[in-house]
Amino acid sequence: MQERLIFLIGAPRSGTTLLARMMGAHSAIHQRAEPHLITPIAHLGYFGKVDKAPYDPNNVDQAIHEFVGDLPRGEADYLDALRAYTDVMYGRMLATAPGKRFFLDKTPAYALVLPFLTKLYPGAHYVVLTRHPLAVLTSYVESFFDGDWKVALEFNPILARYVPALARMLRERPVPLVHVKYEDLVRDPETHFRRVCEHLGIPFEADAIAYGEKSDAPKGLGDPTGVQRHTRPVTGSVSKWAAEIAANPETLRMVSRVVNQLDPADLETLGYPRDKIVAQLESAAGAPVPIKRDAPTRYALERKLLVALRRNIQRNRLGRVLKRVRFALDVLLRE
Repeated sequence: MQERLIFLIGAPRSGTTLLARMMGAHSAIHQRAEPHLITPIAHLGYFGKVDKAPYDPNNVDQAIHEFVGDLPRGEADYLDALRAYTDVMYGRMLATAPGKRFFLDKTPAYALVLPFLTKLYPGAHYVVLTRHPLAVLTSYVESFFDGDWKVALEFNPILARYVPALARMLRERPVPLVHVKYEDLVRDPETHFRRVCEHLGIPFEADAIAYGEKSDAPKGLGDPTGVQRHTRPVTGSVSKWAAEIAANPETLRMVSRVVNQLDPADLETLGYPRDKIVAQLESAAGAPVPIKRDAPTRYALERKLLVALRRNIQRNRLGRVLKRVRFALDVLLRE
C-alpha cells in the first residue's frame, strides 16, 4: 500500500492546498479532504503521549467521520481498519477511484509527527512544500485571528513548531523526497509541477496546473480562504507580507522576536536565510499596506466570532464554566 501513497508535507498556510489541488487534478492521483489518520495513532502511548498531541480533536472528529461516510461499507470498513488501520483506510478509499494509481494525503499536522510517519511508511512518496516563514505567519494571523498578531502569537507559536520539524526532514532526508518552494511553484508552476511528477514517476500533465477547471475537486480540502479564488497558481501573495509587517512598529517588534528565536541553520535549510529575511523587512519599512480587502468569507467570519468570544471570556474571568468554554474555543482555533 505504501508505494501507492503520497504525503504532501508542509506547514499550515504554506500553499499545501494549492499544490494538493494541482496534484489531485492529475489523472493518476486521487485526493479528498484532509484525512488526519496519522496524527492520532502517533500519540497512542508508544511514540508519544496523547495529552501532548499537537492536533485538534474536534477537527479530527469531523474529518474522520466524513472520511468513513464515503467509504464503500462505512463503519464496517472502519472496524476492519482498526485491525490494520492505515493500510485499510487508504487502500479502500483509493479503491473508490478506479484507475487512480496513488492516494494523496495532505494533512499539515503530519509535519509535527514526521519521525513517526517516515518510520510507519518509509516506502511512500513524499513531497515537501516550504514557504517563506513570515508569509506563513502573516497568512495564519490574517486567516485565523483577523489580523490580531498579539493573540495569534500568544496562542500558537506556529513557526517555532513547524520550522524545525520541516528543516530536520530536509536536512536528514530519512526517506526520498522532492522539495518545492511555494514562491518557485507559483512563479513557474510548469517547471516545479514537472519535478513533482518526475519524483512520483508519472507523466507530466500540463492541464492539472489549471486545477480550478476540474469539476471533480474534493470539497473541504484545506482552508477555504484563498485557493478557491483562483483556478491556477498566482503570485499575488508572494511578497505582500513584508509591507504588512513593517507598516506597524509593534507588529514588526513582535515578528522580530519570533525570527530571533528561530535557528538560523533551520531557516537556511528551508531556503530562507535569516539575513535575507531581515533585509526584506528593512527594505519594506514605511511601505504602504493595501487597505482594500475582499469581502469576508463565511469561514473568516466564523473565526472572527470565535476570537471575539475568546477575548470576552478572558476579560470576564467568570469561573469554571467560562474556563471550559474558553478551552473549547482554543481547540476550535488551534491549527
